[in-house]
Parts: sequence; structure tokens; C-alpha cells
Amino acid sequence: MRHQTIAIIGGTGFIGNNLACELARRNYRIKVISRRRERNRSLLVIPALELVEANVHSAAALSNALRGCDAVVNLVGILNEHDSRGASFEDVHARLPVTIAEAARFNRITRILHMSALGAHAAAPSAYLRSKALGEDGAHDQKGMQVTSFRPSAVFGRRDGLFSMLAGALRISPYFVPLACAHSRLAPLYVADLSQAMTKALDDSSTYGQRYDLCGPRTYTLEELANYTARVLGLRRHVIALPDALARIQAQLMQLIPGSPFTMDSYHSLQIDSVCENNGFEQFGITPTSVESVVPNYLVGGGNQQFYQTLRETAGR
Repeated sequence: MRHQTIAIIGGTGFIGNNLACELARRNYRIKVISRRRERNRSLLVIPALELVEANVHSAAALSNALRGCDAVVNLVGILNEHDSRGASFEDVHARLPVTIAEAARFNRITRILHMSALGAHAAAPSAYLRSKALGEDGAHDQKGMQVTSFRPSAVFGRRDGLFSMLAGALRISPYFVPLACAHSRLAPLYVADLSQAMTKALDDSSTYGQRYDLCGPRTYTLEELANYTARVLGLRRHVIALPDALARIQAQLMQLIPGSPFTMDSYHSLQIDSVCENNGFEQFGITPTSVESVVPNYLVGGGNQQFYQTLRETAGR
């Protein structure tokens, strides 16, 4: 039996937008719960999508917002605490999953999809990854809940935080581009593949209680990704891999910039490789999409038009 109404918490972001479109294609009804409804009205072009305003950190408000839903997807996350308007990793990553489970239980909802992160572990080097591990364990420890966690490497797609960030840095940089943690290894995965895996998992009882590491088809160093981005953009840039001491200084300075594009905690996260030993996409029968087949389409013109064309096509079904 197919779930009819899926609540997405954190559905206004990059991954949430894509997941909502995928659910709509499969004829689900979608309820996106946001703290600021009016700022996200563009989502209403997606068919059968309801946008509800609620404070997700309030168990009472969230319980009310989840009324009538059959499953909950938790995508809420922050990359750093310096630009999160007072929210902490503890609040967002560790405590919120438990609040979501309690609100779901109040509404007799047992199915939860939870977004974690590759490398999340209690002994991880960064507060981000440690808090992700606490939230993941907290979700799975809830009695009576059918929880599936997804642990992706870096996710790419239009409006991502990887190639779009690299492109922005390369565009404003002179010929020489200093890069911290240049030798860190990532296996970027396409957001549409992630959305497809999550949608497939909804009604698949074999995924209950499982935690899936998800990676793209190829591993790159951060330096390789920066050089690739420069080539796609047609920019002549020389990427300089910073030694560790200078990488730390760069992180300390950049976390003071509005938006905090790079922090000491990000530096610590990049001290471990974000790659898969066992790629969970195999369990879903999904062949991961390559970086090279997608990234040029949204970095070099046409990205916005393609995104809204996808929404229009979805709305017409």
C-alpha cells in the first residue's frame, strides 16, 4: 500500500525541493512544514503540495502540523553554527529527530526517513558529524518506529552547496586560488538519485531500520573538483593546495565572513574522506549519475530555466 501524504521537514531547501518533485511525480500528496511559509510560496507550483507554517522545534506545533500524514521525512540540517541564527548542532541535528519521532507517534505515524551524513560517528573529528550521529541514533532508538537513514557524501545539483560554492569562489578569485583541505576525498552524488532512493524506500519494508551510505560513481579530491569547476566555467585558475597550518588560518578567517562559507568545524569534517565502502544505491537498483553529465548544465547558463521547466512538467502530470 502506498503512503498518501508525506510530510517533509526541511523541505524548502535544495534536497527538499527535489524530493518534493520526485514524490509529486509518483502521485504522493506532500506537506512541507516550514517556519516561514511566505518565503517559500514558489513551492506551491508543485502539484498536491501543501505548505504549512510551524515551529518544528515545538513538539506541540509539530504534532499539529503532522496531522493526517502517513510518513515523515526529516531533512533539517545546518552546515555551521556561525550563521544559523542561534541554532546549534545539538538543537538541529541531535534533539530535533527525537522531537519529530515524538510528534509522529502522537499522530500514530510510524514511518520516518532521516537524513544523516556520511562519516557521522560518535568519535568523528567535527561537531557537525558527531551531532549527526547522535540524531541518527536517536531516531533509530525510538521504539515502534520504522526508520531508514540516508548517509550521503556531498550532494550536487542546481543550487547545491558544492559546485555552486566552488564556482562562486573561482569567479571572484584572481589567477591563484588557495584551497584548504585540497586532498580530502569526496564521492559526490546527484540529488535526483538521492530523491529516487528515498522515494523507493518509503514503502519498502526491507529498508526499515537500515542506514545507507550513498556515493556517486567516482571519487575526487577537493582539488580535482575545483579544477574541474574552473574548466567547466572556462576560467584560467591555478588552485594551490594549502598546507595544514595555512588551511586552519583560512578556516578561522572565513568563519568570520557573513555566511561563514568555511569554518574550523568544516575543516575538521574534511579531515576524513567522504567515500563509501558499500554504496547503498545498489540496494535500490540505482546507477549513480556522474558529475560530468549534470554539472555543466547548471553551472553554465540555463540552470534556472531547466529547474522551472521541471516544475512545470511535474505540475502538468
